[in-house]
Amino acid sequence: MELTKAEDARSPAHLHRSLTLELVRVTERAAVAAGAWRGKGDEKAADDAAVQAMRAELDRVQINGRIVIGEGERNQVDMLYIGEEVGAGDGPEVDIAVDPLEGVTLCAKNQPDSIVVLAMAERGGLLNVARNVYMHKIAIGADYAPGTVHIDWSATDNVRSLAKAKGVPLNEITAIVLDRPRHTGLIEELRTSGVAVKLISDGDIAGVIHAVTTEDTGIDIYLGSGGAPEGVLAAAALRCIGGQMQGKLILDSAEKRERAVLMGITEPNRVYDVSELAAGDVLVAATGVTDGTLLNGIRLRRNSVETSTIVMRSWSQTVRWIRAQHAR
Repeated sequence: MELTKAEDARSPAHLHRSLTLELVRVTERAAVAAGAWRGKGDEKAADDAAVQAMRAELDRVQINGRIVIGEGERNQVDMLYIGEEVGAGDGPEVDIAVDPLEGVTLCAKNQPDSIVVLAMAERGGLLNVARNVYMHKIAIGADYAPGTVHIDWSATDNVRSLAKAKGVPLNEITAIVLDRPRHTGLIEELRTSGVAVKLISDGDIAGVIHAVTTEDTGIDIYLGSGGAPEGVLAAAALRCIGGQMQGKLILDSAEKRERAVLMGITEPNRVYDVSELAAGDVLVAATGVTDGTLLNGIRLRRNSVETSTIVMRSWSQTVRWIRAQHAR
């Protein structure tokens, strides 16, 4: 349950604002490590570098942290697995969701919008989902009335409703969609309706953020399916910057449904909104690895490294852009 600001200020689990800078250090370190592999065509090496750097820096943070969204299950990966305890062992009890390198392919090819993302919430604040689970997602900006779009409607109905709410013709709406074979029908439906479609090859956390920051990006709506962990991380960001989002898990096998029950998910067809995906006081940090619409990538200087980070907090609705220079 989300706290009011007055209740939050009295909460013993309240996340101290000093943690925002600590999160920045974590994502900066991971981004710098991954940045060394930009354009080198080795996705695994880039991801491994980011994971190791993130894990090492997390151990310096004064928290009792628990990974609820990570690189995989305990028996699948060595670091940042679901359930792993992280942090220095003192401080608030928090849940952590990480994507040490969103857009591994983008990084390997040195294409735009590869980022490092980390979200932190009060214990129990983040929906716990497995790495191999997908989610249907829809997202729009915060300025529209609730009910303007719905994840169970057709794409055509959603964009028509959005255009009416925005007061523009349908051909002035732009949707952002992951370029995947599973979205062929969706893309054709949107284009047939007259909507412009921006295709992204990877990085749907950034895609959701682009859809709710229309004035900066020109994108009106995110539609389609992508990783459920990325959906939770995107929702955490929207808790801080505003925006509407719905998510619906795709539990398309008995194994996934059984695992979901073990992770506390008892309604497989539930439609989650932003505050149900990420509740309570939430902090989010993201650092650019490659240049993108949201953030600049790592800049290597002769004697320094420059990073570009956005860090956000839901309680205060504060968004900070941090450009930092680190000695090499």
